[in-house]
Amino acid sequence: MAEVLDVEKREQMGSSATRRLRRDGRVPAVLYGHGEGNEHLSIPAAQVKTLLRHRSKTVELAGAVKETALVSIVQWDPLGIEVLHLDLIRVNLKELVQVTVAVHRHGDAAGLRQGGLLIDNTHEVEIECSAGQIPEGLALNVTDLALGGHMTAADLELPEGVSLVTPVDTVIARIEQPKGVAEEEPTEQAGEPEVISKGGDKSGEEG
Repeated sequence: MAEVLDVEKREQMGSSATRRLRRDGRVPAVLYGHGEGNEHLSIPAAQVKTLLRHRSKTVELAGAVKETALVSIVQWDPLGIEVLHLDLIRVNLKELVQVTVAVHRHGDAAGLRQGGLLIDNTHEVEIECSAGQIPEGLALNVTDLALGGHMTAADLELPEGVSLVTPVDTVIARIEQPKGVAEEEPTEQAGEPEVISKGGDKSGEEG
């Protein structure tokens, strides 16, 4: 179910008006697309935080504007803490859209029990599906991932109606041997036979 955002129209533009808006606990946004004019809106900051926490992509606008929209761009402050602006695109829930979604790993990788390190190459992939069926993320089962192995986008679990835009050979996760582990083994044998040999020669000379 899409998140519902209670929007108001913005009558004043400019940096000072935007600062006042944020002080009042609202986030500026713009709605565009489908050949219609842009709508300058504001949304309660609390609703925006909930939207992002749920990783929602599709939203229902209520209040001054009643539309279905796709969250296109989220602009953050330099510290990545506060949302400064949202870009929303009008959509029909049945139309195909391309969006970026998170990858959720699950399972206990076999390579970890072999002493390896699990490394994520990417945390997101791009998919295509109808606007009304955008998943929160895609699952990747790493249970059989062994030491030295890797898994690609082709191994992701795709819900019905969802297809990959990211190339299928894109590496998502891999198991690597920790650095330095393989090189430690031969070092202990160095030198000892030679020392014994030298000791033998010395005692022979003294006798």
